[in-house]
Amino acid sequence: MGKITLSVVKADVGGYVGHSSMHPDIIETAKEKLLSAKDKGLLTDFHVTRCGDDLELIMTHKRGVDSEDVHKLAWNTFVACTEVAKELKLYGAGQDLLSDAFTGTVKGMGPGVAEMEFDERKSETVIIFMADKTSPGAWNLPLFRIFADPFNTAGLIIDPNMHGGFRFEVLDVHEHKKILFDCPEEMYELLMFIGTTGRYMIKAVYRKDGDIAASASTQKLSLIAGKYVGKDDPVMIIRSQSGLPAVGEILEPFTFPHLVDGWMRGSHRGPLMPVAFYEANPSRFDGPPRVIAAGFQLANGKLIGPRDMFDDPSFDRAREEANHIADYMRRHGPFEPHRLGLDEMEYTTMPYIMKKLEGRFVKE
Repeated sequence: MGKITLSVVKADVGGYVGHSSMHPDIIETAKEKLLSAKDKGLLTDFHVTRCGDDLELIMTHKRGVDSEDVHKLAWNTFVACTEVAKELKLYGAGQDLLSDAFTGTVKGMGPGVAEMEFDERKSETVIIFMADKTSPGAWNLPLFRIFADPFNTAGLIIDPNMHGGFRFEVLDVHEHKKILFDCPEEMYELLMFIGTTGRYMIKAVYRKDGDIAASASTQKLSLIAGKYVGKDDPVMIIRSQSGLPAVGEILEPFTFPHLVDGWMRGSHRGPLMPVAFYEANPSRFDGPPRVIAAGFQLANGKLIGPRDMFDDPSFDRAREEANHIADYMRRHGPFEPHRLGLDEMEYTTMPYIMKKLEGRFVKE
C-alpha cells in the first residue's frame, strides 16, 4: 500500500472554562471538517480529541510530512473552531494562531506538529502522547529513558533487534540548528544537551537503519511571537514493538512525574501528571501539567482505537506523587524553582518592570 503518513497537529483555539477544558462544540466542528476532507480523499483516517484546552487532530494520509494540503486542512479547521470559540466567548479564542493567513505550513504559525512517514508493518502499534500546561522540553526525559536507558527499556539488552541502540535528533530552538547523537556511544554528550530542556529538544528518534521510531513537536510560541502568547503544549508519536520498545517500556517513564516548565501562565515548574482522557482538565493553578496517551493499531492507514493507556490503576501512585510534588512546589510561590528563571521569564511582564525601574538601579 506504500508509505503512510501519521500527522498530529494541535492548537489552543479557546478554553472552557478558562484554560481548563474544551467545549464539545469545538470537537464537533473539527470532526466535521476532517470528515469532509476524508470523504474527498485527502485523509485516509482521522481522530479528534483534546487534552485540557488543546484541540488535537490525529490524521493518516499518503501525502508525506509537511504536506501543504494537510497543513492547510489543519489550519482551516483551527480557524473554523476559533470562530465557534469566539461565538461562545471561550477564553483565549485562537491564541495559538499567530497569523491571519495560511502560508503553506502550520510550522512557525503557532500550532504544534509531530509527523512521521513509514511503511506500515504487519502489526503497527503507535502511541500518541498529548500534554497540556507544559512545553516541548517535557518529552526529553521520557524519550531518553524509552530509547536509551536499559533500566527502563529491557529490550535494549535482551532484544537483538534493539541492542545496537538508537539515533536521536536534537534541535537547538534558539539557534535553529540540529544535531544527531548515536546511543549508547554518545549517551553522555546527548545528556549534556537535552538536560537543558528549555533550549535543546529531542525532535525525533530513529533506528540505526534510518527507520523512524518517534517524532515530537518542538514549537515554542514565545520564540515565534517574541512575547508570551500561551503555552506550548506538545504532542509526540512513538511507534512500538517488533524491534522497537514495547508498549510497557514506552509508558514506564511516566510513572515518574518529573518536573516540567509551564503550569500557570507558562511561567512555573510542576510535575507532569499522567491521566486518563476524562481527567485531562487542569484546574489547580491551571494545572498541574497533564499528559494523556492514546494507543492505536494502524490497519492500512485506518486508526484502530484509541485506547486510553493511562486509564490504569498502576498509574495511581504517579498521580498521587504528582499531587504531593504540586503541594511542595506551590509553597514556593513566586520564588524559584517553582517560578521559572529570568532567562525563561523574558516573555512575561519582567522586561516592562525592568524598563520602568532601570533609572533606580545605582552602583553599590
